[in-house]
Amino acid sequence: MSFAFPTETVKEGMISVQVPKLKTVVKEPWEYVPSKAPVFYNPRMELNRDLAVLVLQTHQRMIKRKLSACEPLTGCGVRGIRLAREVKGVQKVVINDISPEAAKLAQFNVKSNKVARRVEVSNEDANLLLSKFAAPRKRFDYVDIDPFGSPSPYMDSAVRALRNGGLLALTATDMAPLCGVHPKACIRKYGGKPLRTEYCHELALRLLIGCLAMTAAKHDVGIHMVFSYSIYNHVRTYAILSYGAKKADENIRAMGYILHCFECFHRETIKGIVPLLKSDCPECGSKLHVAGPLWLGEMWDETFCVQMRKEVKNRNLRLGGKIFKMLSLVIEESKAPATYYVIDKICDRFNLPIPSLSKIIGKLRKTGFQAVGTHFNTKAVRTNASANFVKEVVTRLSGSKNKQII
Repeated sequence: MSFAFPTETVKEGMISVQVPKLKTVVKEPWEYVPSKAPVFYNPRMELNRDLAVLVLQTHQRMIKRKLSACEPLTGCGVRGIRLAREVKGVQKVVINDISPEAAKLAQFNVKSNKVARRVEVSNEDANLLLSKFAAPRKRFDYVDIDPFGSPSPYMDSAVRALRNGGLLALTATDMAPLCGVHPKACIRKYGGKPLRTEYCHELALRLLIGCLAMTAAKHDVGIHMVFSYSIYNHVRTYAILSYGAKKADENIRAMGYILHCFECFHRETIKGIVPLLKSDCPECGSKLHVAGPLWLGEMWDETFCVQMRKEVKNRNLRLGGKIFKMLSLVIEESKAPATYYVIDKICDRFNLPIPSLSKIIGKLRKTGFQAVGTHFNTKAVRTNASANFVKEVVTRLSGSKNKQII
């Protein structure tokens, strides 16, 4: 089959696919090449797709039945084809793209990987496709929304297209709004206010999950988070949906706000959609800045993540070592408090030498506090200690005698 653009063969996981030759569309060094290609394909998202395989396989092993899946924004089809080939128990996959060229390339890749009996290729609007599967007994077990930008335009139809107990995956690559560079855009798309803090990537995930929780609640559907992460230029989350108004109400109670002091690093959470928010920092008296409403509930299911890590050992993934390390960090932080302290940020503010992160974690634990690392930032600690105490520990371990910062 011939295409109107040059292609090349790429091997990923257990499959080989034809993708646009990205080198041919490069004009300027700073350009984001995948968005310039005639059919979207991002080689840097291989880890994202590896994790999708691991999550869906873990989910399938837990519920122990055959699955149907849908990827309504498929591009060249690599993710949907990998799900069909690499996840045991997947009996049907519907992949779709509104671009005729993308659908044509995806169809070619489906046939060349010999999965045409289980993978159906569609060429229409993503929301229209999902709406066709919104009726009972037509819904999917898994829907994967992985757009270039925000997933919010597809959330409503994705929730409606999932059966009770179904699994929804959402990717957001619009990090500038979610991390507070364009706060008005974040409020429009996700219904919450961001903040440009050192832990803005966690806030981005909580804003994304909060938007999903409120969207699902409109349909009397609750969510249970099983896995979430931030890496490269995107955040990603996986939720199991449960029908019932009570489940939805529980999720709404998990919504709230994070208050942050840019002067002394103090932060705190306040649950409730319409709470009485404080205006002054209780530690230094400076003005508190607000992020939210956003998700304050758990972002990971520890048992699910442990099973995912076991699944990594059963597969020969090129990025398996990196994934194993990420999951190990996630398992540690799954029960830790919201937000984290970036040690470099504290040391830079107060002109301190940077002490060892492991020593900081050890000292916090010795004094009775919970303290773990985080996959969000290799130089950060997640702890229930106050900002003042964290600064005190950092100061002492850095060897500084300056007590004025404590």
